[in-house]
Amino acid sequence: MLSHLLHAVAGDDNGNKKMKPEKIKGTVILMKKNVLDFNDFHASFLDGFHELLGKRVSFQLISSQHVDADNGLQGKLGKEAYLEDWNSTETSAVAGESKFDVNFDFEEEIGLPGAFLIKNNHHSEFYLKTLTLEHVPGHGRFHFVCNSWVYPDKKYDNPRVFFTSKTYLPHDMPKPLLQYREQELMALRGNGQGELQEWDRVYDYAYYNDLGNPDKGPEYARPVLGGSAKYPYPRRGRTGRPPTKSDPKTESRIPLLMSLNIYVPRDERFGHLKMSDFLAYALKSIVQFIVPELQDLTDKTHNEFDSLEDVLKLYYGGVKLPSGPLLDNIINNIPLEMLKEIFRTDGAQLLKFPVPQVIQDSKTAWRTDEEFAREMLAGVNPVIIRLLQEFPPTSNLDPKVYGNQNSAITKEHIEHNLEGLTVEEALRTNRLFILDHHDSLMPYLRRINTTTTKTYASRTILLLRNDGTLKPLVIELSLPHPNGDQLGAVSKVYTPAEHGVEGSIWQLAKAYVAVNDSGVHQLISHWLNTHAAMEPFVIATNRQLSVVHPIYKLLYPHFRDTMNINAFARQILINGGGVLELTVFPGKYAMEMSSVIYKSWNLLDQALPRDLKKRGVAVDDKSSPHGLRLLIKDYPYAVDGLEIWFAIEKWVRDYCSFYYKTDEMVQQDPELQAWWKELREEGHGDKKDEPWWPKMQTREELIDSCTIIIWVASALHAAVNFGQYPYAGYLPNRPTISRRFMPEKGTPEYTELESNPDKVFLKTITAQLQTLLGISLIEILSRHSSDEVYLGQRASPEWTSDETPLAAFDEFGKRLTGIEERIVEMNNDEQLKNRVGPVNMPYTLLYPTSEGGLTGKGIPNSVSI
Repeated sequence: MLSHLLHAVAGDDNGNKKMKPEKIKGTVILMKKNVLDFNDFHASFLDGFHELLGKRVSFQLISSQHVDADNGLQGKLGKEAYLEDWNSTETSAVAGESKFDVNFDFEEEIGLPGAFLIKNNHHSEFYLKTLTLEHVPGHGRFHFVCNSWVYPDKKYDNPRVFFTSKTYLPHDMPKPLLQYREQELMALRGNGQGELQEWDRVYDYAYYNDLGNPDKGPEYARPVLGGSAKYPYPRRGRTGRPPTKSDPKTESRIPLLMSLNIYVPRDERFGHLKMSDFLAYALKSIVQFIVPELQDLTDKTHNEFDSLEDVLKLYYGGVKLPSGPLLDNIINNIPLEMLKEIFRTDGAQLLKFPVPQVIQDSKTAWRTDEEFAREMLAGVNPVIIRLLQEFPPTSNLDPKVYGNQNSAITKEHIEHNLEGLTVEEALRTNRLFILDHHDSLMPYLRRINTTTTKTYASRTILLLRNDGTLKPLVIELSLPHPNGDQLGAVSKVYTPAEHGVEGSIWQLAKAYVAVNDSGVHQLISHWLNTHAAMEPFVIATNRQLSVVHPIYKLLYPHFRDTMNINAFARQILINGGGVLELTVFPGKYAMEMSSVIYKSWNLLDQALPRDLKKRGVAVDDKSSPHGLRLLIKDYPYAVDGLEIWFAIEKWVRDYCSFYYKTDEMVQQDPELQAWWKELREEGHGDKKDEPWWPKMQTREELIDSCTIIIWVASALHAAVNFGQYPYAGYLPNRPTISRRFMPEKGTPEYTELESNPDKVFLKTITAQLQTLLGISLIEILSRHSSDEVYLGQRASPEWTSDETPLAAFDEFGKRLTGIEERIVEMNNDEQLKNRVGPVNMPYTLLYPTSEGGLTGKGIPNSVSI
């Protein structure tokens, strides 16, 4: 009897000694909520108290080799292991990260793990970055990249699951992990019901039906964008908020000061460093709340700059914000959880602005014709100019509705200025180009001009000179006929002049063109074609592609922060009465106009080579680099952009070819096919019947589509976004609103133009308060956050365990470094006059990397601001 008791303690009944189970040491990196939210002592205290009870965060390894017949053939679960020393673990002061141990029992029946479950039994959420297992018997090291918020377990229907950094096509997924893969996708899709809460992880679609606020008054009602032939639009992320009382089709809005809490899936929200940067500089845009108090700041003239020197005071001096209860109330109500600074670190006032690059070297060079033209090639909107292929220019508007909208420009207007060429010779030799803002604006112009805006549709014709620069030849400004649209356009034609009242009129004509270009840039080139067009890709990718899918891993860095910045935009920028309506010329018709332009949106046209050829500024040429020849050789956006485009394409081709060896593999990938079907039928559902959609049946279609997605999210957005403050931070260079028509002879305005042309110029363009609001906004949008991840970089170096894609990505980074070197060389080449121009401002918007802040360079991976 005694021997049996001893054997029960020391061994089995046969006297064999039992071995202690082998341990697998794990290391967890996470960020506690109280680090990210230094005001939330409540969270910190409760989590610490709960941890005194022990075992509050549990992990279970999931076998990738053995199924559990009693658990629906899912992978066998290991024993629970627990995070150790929650209360005593110190936090890294720099990154806010905490490092914890967790020790697992190695169990033979589990074999190699392929995933793990985690349960958070604390009071608060935490941000789980990684789990690393060392010395797993028979394998070695396992790494799990998580980068996800884990809320208390009671918030979830199922425990959270995370997979190793291995990449699997659906048919390659180990069978024990298949159900976990599908369950995770189902959780992300949600059930389409109810209002979504911050801990929800649901990606779903909705129309843009939350821009208006009819409960506030009929003037704040706006049409629903999306879901109709009249107003087609890409889809946005669903929030599930209830409808307004006044209109069941319009979704209710959250209060302005609660804007930071608008729903997006929690992992799509800004990280704490980005939010800190964003809030610090967003405080500068609070002028929208204090317009009545700011009106007292103007000196001699209500809401007007008195001179260009007056404008310069914004950068060389500053405008002090008034103190008072209103400002105090704003500051007290803005969430300060992650705010590291309220005022600028240099101690400057809230409304002192950095000097925009366009006036750093010269205060007047922006006014030259050469700079006006150069910015069409190397400015913030270099994606509109096209080859003029017929003269005079014609319109594509329906003549039955709009009458004769063809141009009134004649040969006599331009032929004396063609450097010895005839118009026919200039056309034949591809020397004439046009910036055409006629057809897109004319249908709305009558309505726009009933508001405080007074502007024109415009056509600008330019000559490509022998030295490679562009020279504006003529500007046509057009209005609808006063007696009805069907009577056609009423147009006036202006030609260059340098002196006297003619010179002043020419400066105004250029300003009207700049106003149009600013509006088209902000609404179409920037918002619609990058921000809005990308959001459906973010949603569909998360709903249909598992995190272990190779295409998910390829694309997900290019979706970072996009849903969050777009949600903020819906809340405070593009909404009815929001900043955009206050600061761009179409006013309340702005978003409606972007919907009309979306009717002609084509995914394939977003590919840079195809865009350049469609605009006639490039032609196929086998003897040229990449088989494409630019008709404007010194076109900085196109030159740098093509280098970036083909570097992206090479990387995508190398990556996709590793996982998809044949076209059949593309066709037989159920997740990939579901992803593409949903993108077409749901995400861009108003365009689902367009014939141009790739069928996603070949490797080539996959490579092309992924290249376009990455290009739009990274380089195209960088090209049209981060130059906003450098070029348009000085509003006279890129005015956003026109308030008066061109002065006519015999009027007091014309007399004033003769005596004080700058005063008339400033009375015509954006007013003082709108200028303050506009440049506050674009300064925020033009800044890189301190934690930005740039093209060719990844937030985690261990994003995949496959060596061939890692090596290809390393090569991609090296190619981008080479492009950086070439950009510097070209900017120093005095023969390339469009690279720097009269303002002495090197073109760096497609220079891949940057430091944080207002740099005018750097290509973030995603539409992140």
